[in-house]
Amino acid sequence: MHSSARHSSFARRRSWFEPLIEEVDVALQVLSGVVVGTRPNPAGSRKAEPDELNREQKSHAAGLMRVNHVGEVCAQALYRGQAAVCKRADTASLLYQAAAEEVDHLAWCSQRLSELSSRPSLLNPLWYAGSFSLGLLAGRAGTARNLGFMAETERQVEAHLDDHLKRLPVEDVRSRKIVEQMKQDEIGHRLTAERNGASDLPVPVKGLMKIMSKVMTTTAYRI
Repeated sequence: MHSSARHSSFARRRSWFEPLIEEVDVALQVLSGVVVGTRPNPAGSRKAEPDELNREQKSHAAGLMRVNHVGEVCAQALYRGQAAVCKRADTASLLYQAAAEEVDHLAWCSQRLSELSSRPSLLNPLWYAGSFSLGLLAGRAGTARNLGFMAETERQVEAHLDDHLKRLPVEDVRSRKIVEQMKQDEIGHRLTAERNGASDLPVPVKGLMKIMSKVMTTTAYRI
């Protein structure tokens, strides 16, 4: 009986630690760049679409794709943080599914950065930790607000990707194809959140989200 009690105690500890270990494992994979997308890169083969960019264009394109990569790091952490504390299984499933699709974006942006002889942001661990913490807070605000946070995040990302399509060099066909597919996926995530009962967030919250996004994108372009 004493042995059974010890086994029961171990099982409880295991159930508490398993989600934590899983999240740490996911974070390490994201931050180390070993994640692999499940869909083909929308840019296709580099041989089929060779770069015709000068040094200045490559540097600018790399800065923008680094910002996009940071955005996907944040989205991955945000949605997993929200799902971790979400009380409704169906809503948590939506968030985990969105996070899984963001893995494709991470892989595509990482590949493009490598092609441009550049690297991800050195501050990615900070972005990930901050976004996961924010997700934990948002996830406790109730289902409607939880999904509202997802919808507003995607709405702002859509605007951000639209801006990048205007700012990317016209000659950078490969980056453009990646960003265009990312935009379509983000629209799908927003519509999913709205169809499942997302509520509109208060104006001050939206404003704070925009300020945080501006700080992140400005910093990530160079660092």
